Amino acid sequence: MRHGKKVNHLGRKTAHRKAMLANMACSLIEHKRINTTVAKAKALKQFVEPMITKSKEDTTHNRRIVMAKLRQKDAVTELFRDVAVKVADRPGGYTRIIKLGNRLGDNADMAMIELVDYNEIYNAGKPAKKTTRRSRRGGSKPAAAPVETQATNEEE
Repeated sequence: MRHGKKVNHLGRKTAHRKAMLANMACSLIEHKRINTTVAKAKALKQFVEPMITKSKEDTTHNRRIVMAKLRQKDAVTELFRDVAVKVADRPGGYTRIIKLGNRLGDNADMAMIELVDYNEIYNAGKPAKKTTRRSRRGGSKPAAAPVETQATNEEE
């Protein structure tokens, strides 16, 4: 049974795990993408996404909360100045994990974790999403009128 087992301990004590995730989050913020194992990437995603959400509202309180977790002033500054501006309109899902295969030395599953808005190649082919909403939900279809006008044009 796995009751209450929400945290992947990654084979480390609590202090080592927190320090490792803080360092990986700072590297991710600085370089915009890093290569690591799949398990560490999933743990990092859970660690860094709430901090990116906090950075969208630049208050002293949010900066102090993020600083307590990251412990690097340069990373916090870049997060609030650059990253928060780019993800301002995104409601969540700031990171993407792409599996890369197995590592040669120990056959560990490797993955690349990156900030979604900083990959121009991956986002280049997608058009801008339309934000209009339909006024009816499954109501009558107004397709009858255009069909009649098309039929009269063919007869002429």
